[in-house]
Amino acid sequence: MQEDLLSGSPYDGPHGGSPWADPGAATGPDAVLAGLDPEQRAVATALHGPVCVLAGAGTGKTRAITHRIAYGVRSGVYQPQQVLAVTFTARAAGEMRGRLRQLGAEGVQARTFHAAALRQLQYFWPRAVGGPVPQLLERKVQLVAEAAGRCGLRVQRTELRDLTAEIEWAKVTQTAPEDYPAAVAKSGREAPRDPAETAQVYRVYEETKSRRGSIDFEDVLLLTAAILEDRPDIADQVRTQYRHFTVDEYQDVSPLQQRLLDQWTGPGGGASLCVVGDASQTIYSFTGATPDYLLNFRGRHPEATVVKLVRDYRSTPQVVHLANGLLAQARGEAARHRLELVSQRENGPEPVYTEYDDEPTEAETTARRIKDLLAAGVRASEIAVLFRTNGQSEVYEQALADLDIPYQLKGAERFFERPEVRDAGVLLRGAARAADDPLTAGAPDLAGQVRAVLASRGFTPEPPAGSGAVRDRWESLAALVRLAEEFGRTRTAAGQTADLAAYVAELDARAAAQHAPAVEGVTLASLHAAKGLEWDAVFLVGLTEGTLPIIYAKTDEQVEEERRLLYVGVTRARKHLSLSWALSRSPGGRASRKPSRFLDGLRPGSSAPGSRSGARSGRGSVEPGERSAARRARGPVKCRVCGKALTEAVERKLRRCEDCPSTMDEALYERLREWRARQARKQGAPAYVVFTDATLMAIAEDVPASRQDLALISGVGAMKLDKYGAAVLSLCAGEEPEEDPDGVEDGGSVDPA
Repeated sequence: MQEDLLSGSPYDGPHGGSPWADPGAATGPDAVLAGLDPEQRAVATALHGPVCVLAGAGTGKTRAITHRIAYGVRSGVYQPQQVLAVTFTARAAGEMRGRLRQLGAEGVQARTFHAAALRQLQYFWPRAVGGPVPQLLERKVQLVAEAAGRCGLRVQRTELRDLTAEIEWAKVTQTAPEDYPAAVAKSGREAPRDPAETAQVYRVYEETKSRRGSIDFEDVLLLTAAILEDRPDIADQVRTQYRHFTVDEYQDVSPLQQRLLDQWTGPGGGASLCVVGDASQTIYSFTGATPDYLLNFRGRHPEATVVKLVRDYRSTPQVVHLANGLLAQARGEAARHRLELVSQRENGPEPVYTEYDDEPTEAETTARRIKDLLAAGVRASEIAVLFRTNGQSEVYEQALADLDIPYQLKGAERFFERPEVRDAGVLLRGAARAADDPLTAGAPDLAGQVRAVLASRGFTPEPPAGSGAVRDRWESLAALVRLAEEFGRTRTAAGQTADLAAYVAELDARAAAQHAPAVEGVTLASLHAAKGLEWDAVFLVGLTEGTLPIIYAKTDEQVEEERRLLYVGVTRARKHLSLSWALSRSPGGRASRKPSRFLDGLRPGSSAPGSRSGARSGRGSVEPGERSAARRARGPVKCRVCGKALTEAVERKLRRCEDCPSTMDEALYERLREWRARQARKQGAPAYVVFTDATLMAIAEDVPASRQDLALISGVGAMKLDKYGAAVLSLCAGEEPEEDPDGVEDGGSVDPA
């Protein structure tokens, strides 16, 4: 039997991986079709390609294509080892594998483009090229920096990131260094620096990499495609093993990925190919992605079966109405192929539009609204705050921390790399190997056994008070418990044993695929990072001109991609949707900002683009946001030394220009820092959660004598005034603050570890 070219993951192979199974796996193939709507059923029964599925947001595309693969396997048309499904993220591939296992289609390969290509490259390299496989660069930034230095260029850290992205774009669009300047000009792409300089760095980077025997992730695709093109015998071997291909998120393929796909499928290219995508969700063109292959699929394959999925099972009619209205104003090729979604859910609340004076007020009020949702029973993991750029997250992190609301920052440290998760894995493996582990004795079920094991590391059924490191640690362990509960229910329903050994195997499989369980915290994410996810409640924030569309979106195509980015954000919401913007950046600043043009004709009180009648088409109403504390109390903030109007956040907190002389009490500042450090340790939170450095400096410069004085200092809100006010005033008076009997001031929490 031929060796599986992509084997290696615990998920892979007919006998490997997690044994989650579908209770109906033993029934006939038609059982797979139960519960599908007519369009999904049409996808599932179209077993011979070419097939093109145009699937709108929330229409069940993953359900449709996994049921198609499972129906093909269980009806005997497909052999599972001959099916390759590719997508763009490890999380999406892991989810697809999980669904296929539940449907009785274990052994099907579901991988990212890069993972699939890397396995093939490693397998065929000795035969096609000879010698050891080149070392894969995990991060190319350092080598790009070295190449820039060799070219005599001084590159800042942010410029280095942009330069690296340009090299990646050039490679996935198959642009050689010498052709880069012309390619940039032709594409209308706004290069971060002189194209000739970038081309020079690109050339030196490639030369250095080659000299050291290294390859990057783009080389993985390039070299695999080249081997298949140059060695027909190897290409035939791959095509013999894989006869049926499914490509998810097909609107995001790059020219290089399409080149590799063409080699996988072979001459004709469509006999066993099913592609799935939505041109209205093309948001990665800056990485080389293009919807052209999806939009032109029927032209390249005239015999293709085309199925449209437009029944939206995710969002309420109110959210869908807004999403459809947003795309109705779109222009360009993708807009001509837009899908009009039809909600299948009951009515929900209208989207809420809110205008604020400034960004801090927008963040603080958003946090309070989230607090209200939590009080109403919405889980923290079902709430998201989405923004255009990662730089917008800090003010929301602070606002949520101020209200003790747990959050997780999308794109931060990987779940399975967290110390507490690694430690828990060691404990669970030990308990699984022990026949009579005292930790699990008496536990009635799998979840109970997991709780008992984790309790030895301080896990409790109830979360600790506050936020910060202690709460993050608890949330990680709680996610492992919830996964055990879900795993146990699924195994029991399938008549299979739900024990620690099987659960540990599932954890190992998920770790290999970076398929993390949900953490119970509000998600903070950029709109790009939110693609493919969904929540009950979504807050779209910072929707101003210059931010969305971003200021460097110059061409019509770039602006339309920004519109699609907002569309992706809107369609992440199941029920509650809030859209907001701030008129100025800082409290007391000039109200010069305007709401995003994409909301014209959608938000109440606005005219549709190009409307002469001034018709208003938005539903609901625009709520006036809370007035900022600075405007309400003091108006524009001026330097107390020179009288100049202040615009920078730190200067506004200090109430003086950075260059003006400081009157700070250095001894008081040090006492405040020491006190803050003690509070942070006791709460297991970062120091800034108590007070930022700028706030402590402001206190030490303008020493308050009363609660009223302290309340006027920026960064001291009502909650912090109640929690820390007495202690801070004691320090300002030269006294040591009193501590409660447990050694924690004003309701803090002690690290249970």
